[in-house]
Amino acid sequence: MDDIANQLGMSKKTIYQYFTDKNELVDAVVDEEVSDMQNDCLQSKEAARDPIEEIFLTVDKIVEQLGNMNPMVLYDLEKFHVRAYQRFMEHRNRFLLQIIRQNIEWGIREELYRSDIDVDVISKFRLESMMIPFNIDMFPPSKYKLADVTKIIIEHFVFGLASLKGHKLILKYQQHRIKNAKNYETETGKHK
Repeated sequence: MDDIANQLGMSKKTIYQYFTDKNELVDAVVDEEVSDMQNDCLQSKEAARDPIEEIFLTVDKIVEQLGNMNPMVLYDLEKFHVRAYQRFMEHRNRFLLQIIRQNIEWGIREELYRSDIDVDVISKFRLESMMIPFNIDMFPPSKYKLADVTKIIIEHFVFGLASLKGHKLILKYQQHRIKNAKNYETETGKHK
């Protein structure tokens, strides 16, 4: 709580006016993050013209969210803030599983994903693969960026789902993203 108070530039007494203890504060932060993640997923789903674009829109939001996140956060939640960790896992195992399943079913209907996909197995596989970038033994933060590893895994996943028609669309979206990144760098002099 001392660190939090220092970062916020206020006293612990002021924080305790709003939160009874650190667990309550962590619960509130996790609830807010889960709500934001759900809104981002739903916005991506609504804005997408096809299931592949939905994944690319979601990747953009995930990369933004994970850009400054320490991969230890889930480990710390599980170890020190069980209630908040359970809230995150409930979000993952219910909401995210449903979003993934709906995306795969949509992709199969649109013939952008292979028709031989076992939706149940692949949805659960994707759900579990979300946790891989947080494995600090496999991807130490000193060597790997959480957002970059996540992006690579998601792109690998969507290529595995894709039919030939979907593969062509993925390449089109990737080329569009590269073009936009180059335009951004040219206009701002910054790397995206």
